[in-house]
Amino acid sequence: LHTTSPEVASEDSLHALVSKHFIEYASYVIKERAIPDVDDGLKPVQRRILHAMSTIDDGRFNKVANVVGNTMQYHPHGDASITDALVVLANKKYFIEGQGNFGNILTGDPASAARYIECRLTPLAKEVLFNKDITTYIDSYDGRNKEPVCLPCKVPALLMLGSDGIAVGMRTQIFPHNFKELLKAQIAILENRPFKVYPDFPQGGIMDVSEYEDGAGKIRLRARIEADGEKKLIIREIPATTTTESLIDSITRAVRRGRLKIASINDYTAENVEIEINLSRGVYAEEAIKELYAYTDCELTIRSTLLVIQDNVPVEMTVTEVLQRNTEKLLDILRRELELELQRAEDRFHDRSLIRIFIENRIYKRIEKCETLEKIFLETRKGLEAFRHLLHRDITDEDIEKLLQIHIRRISLFDLNRMTEELDAILEQMEKIKFNLAHLVDYTIQMLRDLLEKYGSLYPRLTKIEGFETVDVREIARADLKVWHDKLNYFVGTNVKASNKNDEPLVCTEFDRLMLLKNDGTCKVIAVPDKEYVGPTKYLFLADKEQVYSILYRHRQEGTWYAKRFQLGQYTLGREYQIIPPNCLIEQLYTNSGVIVRLELEANKRRSYNSVTVDFDSYPMRSREARGFKLTHYPVTAVTMVNRGTSVAETAEDSPETTEKEPAMPDPADEIIAEPPEQEENAPAEKEQHDPVETETSATAQKRSTKRPGTKKSIGKKNPPPTPAEEKPTSAPAPTDEPSEASDVAEPTSPPVADAPVKAPSIAAPAISAPAAPPAPTPPPEQKPAPSPVQPAPETDEKKPKTLKKLIDEDTPFFLE
Repeated sequence: LHTTSPEVASEDSLHALVSKHFIEYASYVIKERAIPDVDDGLKPVQRRILHAMSTIDDGRFNKVANVVGNTMQYHPHGDASITDALVVLANKKYFIEGQGNFGNILTGDPASAARYIECRLTPLAKEVLFNKDITTYIDSYDGRNKEPVCLPCKVPALLMLGSDGIAVGMRTQIFPHNFKELLKAQIAILENRPFKVYPDFPQGGIMDVSEYEDGAGKIRLRARIEADGEKKLIIREIPATTTTESLIDSITRAVRRGRLKIASINDYTAENVEIEINLSRGVYAEEAIKELYAYTDCELTIRSTLLVIQDNVPVEMTVTEVLQRNTEKLLDILRRELELELQRAEDRFHDRSLIRIFIENRIYKRIEKCETLEKIFLETRKGLEAFRHLLHRDITDEDIEKLLQIHIRRISLFDLNRMTEELDAILEQMEKIKFNLAHLVDYTIQMLRDLLEKYGSLYPRLTKIEGFETVDVREIARADLKVWHDKLNYFVGTNVKASNKNDEPLVCTEFDRLMLLKNDGTCKVIAVPDKEYVGPTKYLFLADKEQVYSILYRHRQEGTWYAKRFQLGQYTLGREYQIIPPNCLIEQLYTNSGVIVRLELEANKRRSYNSVTVDFDSYPMRSREARGFKLTHYPVTAVTMVNRGTSVAETAEDSPETTEKEPAMPDPADEIIAEPPEQEENAPAEKEQHDPVETETSATAQKRSTKRPGTKKSIGKKNPPPTPAEEKPTSAPAPTDEPSEASDVAEPTSPPVADAPVKAPSIAAPAISAPAAPPAPTPPPEQKPAPSPVQPAPETDEKKPKTLKKLIDEDTPFFLE
C-alpha cells in the first residue's frame, strides 16, 4: 500500500482548489465582465443598464443616480462601474441620450457626478432593442429579479458601438463603425452582393485602411491639420484613442527633444477640436505638418482584435462573420415577431368572430332557462358549433367563458357593420403578415431601408478614408530630389532638363528652399518646384541662413569694384531682395571660407601697382541689403584665384582660375540709371578702415577740387561719406624701389607741381594686401613722369584752382578715402 503524507495531500488539494477557482474566475471575467456578446454587442453591465432603463422609461429624463440604483438590482458590483459604463454608452449617442455634463471624449474631461446628470433611451433604442415577448430571461444574481440573457437587437450593435476589454489571458479591441454603412452591408448580404465596411471613429480624423482587412490588421490614423498661412497650423480633428491633452503633451515632448520648432501652442477646443500651433522662424507649414505626423501622436497605428462571446464561448471573428451572424439573427428575430404578430391577429379574429356569432344569432337566449353552469356551457357550445366553418380554430372553454362575460349593455349596443369592417381589417393584416413571412428577406431589406431613412442622417461618417504615405523619420531630411537649372530657357525644377549636358543637378530634400540669384543682385527664395520659370538666373543654391557668401561686383557706369560678405538670414518665400546697389553687376561669387583673389588692373606706367589682392575673410560681415567695400575704380582685366578656400560647398557656377573681363560697357536695357545709395553716415570709421588708399599729386588734387563746385562744406564732420563717383585726393607716397599694392594710385591729370606734397593721414586697408607675385616695375625716382595722355575732365569753374596746400591753409573741407 502506498500512503500519501499529509503535506503532499494538502499541497495537491490546494493546487486543485486554486486551479478550479482560477478557472471559474477567468471564465466569469471573460463572459460576464470584459468581452461583449456577438448577438446584441453588449457587455453584461451595458445590457443590465439598458434593461433597467426600459423598465422605468416613461419618455422623460431620469437621474443617472436613479438609473444606477435600478441597475444594481441586476448587477452584483459597485455603482462606480455602472456609472462609468453608462457614461460611455451615452457618449456613443446611439442608445442613450444624455442631459448634462457627460464629459468630453475630445479633451478627456470626466463627467459630472451621477446626481447631477440625467439620461433616457433614444428612439432608436426603443425601436431596435426591446421585445419582451421574444426575450429570454434568467434570474438575477440574488434571485429577486429577472434579467435578459440577450436583447433582441435588430442592428449590428457590436460593430456600431465598438468595444475594448481585457480579460484573463484575453483582450478584445473592436473598432466602431458607421451606422449607415453597417445597415447597407446587411442589405448587401441579403442581396448576395459584395461589400466592405471600414471603422468610423467619433473623434474624426483621417484614416488609412491599406493594411486593414475585414477586422484584422492595422489602421493608421492621422489628425486633420490645416495650414493657416505659412506660420500657423490648426488641428481640427484628432486620432482615435487620443485626447487634445495627450496630443499636446506628445507635441511638447517632440519640441523638447529638438524634433520640432514651434513658437507656441494654444488649445481652444470646446465642442470641436481647435489646437493652434504657431511655428518658429524659418519653419514652414508643409515641413511642420510632416514633422508632426512623424514625431507626435498626430499619427498613430492601432490594431483590431475582434474577440466576442458566441454561444457562450469566446471566439475570434471577422467583420464579415459578425455581420453575417447579426443578419441571420435579424431574420430570426423578424420571423419570430411576425409569427407572434400573426398569432395575435388570429386570436383577435377568433375572438371577434365568436362575439359576432354569439350576438348576431342570439345564442345568449339559449341559456335563459339553464339552471346550472354546466348546462350553460353546453348550450353555448351547441349554439356555436353550427358556425364552426366560419372560425379558424376550435372552440375552447376559455372562449365560452369570454362570451358569457359580455355585458347586456354591450349586446344592446352591438354594431354589426362596424364588427364586419374590423374583421375584414384583421383578415387583411393576417394576409400581409403571411406574405411577409413568405418573403422574409425582402421584408428585412425594407425594414433596414426604413431605419436608414429614419435615422441615417443622425449618424454621418466622421472619419475620412484616405491613403497617405508613411512619414519615415529617417527620410525626413534625406536629399533625394534633383533640381535642374535650364539656363537657356530659364526654368528650374525637378522636371526640368538642363540645357548643358555637363551641368550637375542640385541634390536636396523636399523641405529645402532654393536661393535664386541674378546678375543684377536680385535674390529670391522659393520652394523646390516641379517646374518654374525664374528668368535669367546666374546662381542657384540651397537656401541656408547661416551660409556666408563672398561677392565681387562693379558699378556699370563708373566701373568701380566692390567686395562684400553677407548671410541670407531670415527670408520670405517668393519675395525679392536686392543684395547689391542698383546699376551694379555681380562679377564673382564664392561660398568657400578663406578665399583670396587678385584683381589684375589695366597696365599703367603712372601707377605704382597693377593688381589688388582681396582677402574676403578680412572683411567684416555686412547685412543682406548693405553696400559693399570699395576696392578700385580702375579697369580690371582679370580676376585670379590665389586661394580657393577650405569649404566643400561650391557655387552653382564655379569661377575659373583666371577670368578675362571685357571693357565695362553700359547696359542698353538700363536707359534710366539710378544713383547708387551712399554709405551709412554712422559708419565712416569702418569705411576708413577698409577702403583702399588713393594717392595723388598736389596738382591732381587741385584739379579734382575744382570739379566739385556743388560740394557742401561740412564743418565739424570728419571725412563725410563720398559718393562712389567722387575721387578723393591724398598725398602721393615717397617713391621706393618696391611700390606698395595696398592702395590705389590715381593717374595724374597734370604734371606734378614743384611744391612738396602734403601727406594725407594714413588709412588702414586690411582688405587689400601685398600680392605674392613680384611688383610691377615703376619709373626711377629721379625721373619726372611725363604728362598723362588722358584728357582731363572739363573745368566746371573758370576760377583758377587752388593747390592742395592752399586748401589746407584755408581750412577748406576735402575728402580722403
